[in-house]
Amino acid sequence: MPVPLPAFDRTYDELRVRWPASTEERDVATPYGRTRVHVHGPVDGSPLVLLPGGSATGLVWFANAPALGRRYRVHAVDLLGDAGRTERRGTPLKSADDLTAWLDALLDGLGLTRVHLCGHSYGAWLAVRYALRAPQRVDRLALVDPTQVFAGFRPGYLLRALPTLIRPGEARARAFLAWETAGTHPDETWQRLYALATTVPGRKLVAGGRPRTAGLRVPVLVLLAEHSRTHHAAKVADRARRTLPRAEVALLPGATHHSLPLTAPQQLNDRLMDFLG
Repeated sequence: MPVPLPAFDRTYDELRVRWPASTEERDVATPYGRTRVHVHGPVDGSPLVLLPGGSATGLVWFANAPALGRRYRVHAVDLLGDAGRTERRGTPLKSADDLTAWLDALLDGLGLTRVHLCGHSYGAWLAVRYALRAPQRVDRLALVDPTQVFAGFRPGYLLRALPTLIRPGEARARAFLAWETAGTHPDETWQRLYALATTVPGRKLVAGGRPRTAGLRVPVLVLLAEHSRTHHAAKVADRARRTLPRAEVALLPGATHHSLPLTAPQQLNDRLMDFLG
């Protein structure tokens, strides 16, 4: 049986407290509904938009926000169609084009003409599609263990994920997460939030084919989890280098797919800030 929504809300609020005290909560109107954005950092800092993986919510960047927020104006987004505080109302969400149109409207609502864009997993897939659609609005593009960008999922990963997709439940989601993140010990509150997110009624993550990454015309950083079970990191790294010969590609030692961006946040932060400049 689905877990009552208040359980998710309580856990969401618990994790929100982990963000710096100066963090602002903004609800931005778009044609697709109001979007929750967690904003931290100097008002005059270069804008950095963070897109999470599925079920992670924008709060997943809590371990990165303090460091990134010293230099950049961080905007961590709850994705449209996913669990979180973003509402899906108004224009129907039907396709990947709707997602990129929503992100375009979100940047307009935030008053951001041009941004650094960073995405993890599903958020990285969306970031690539947006950079292809609106390269004039993306200064630099960072992809953290991107899925469905340079390669598909491992069959074994999909088989493990299938029970949670067919019959969502907190226990099944926790078991799946424990398998993929073995040895990394992600934050307990975030693990609970992730598991509860899979049970939230009305979630609708829009899928789509792999984007034509060869068409990217912005500087790109690709950070891959060394022990990711979603795909073979070394093969993805090779494909990324062949597709984007000018991109920076690196492995994050010890990381798994779902333990990011929580695993060794200083390492990820340093890599990201060196790239963004």
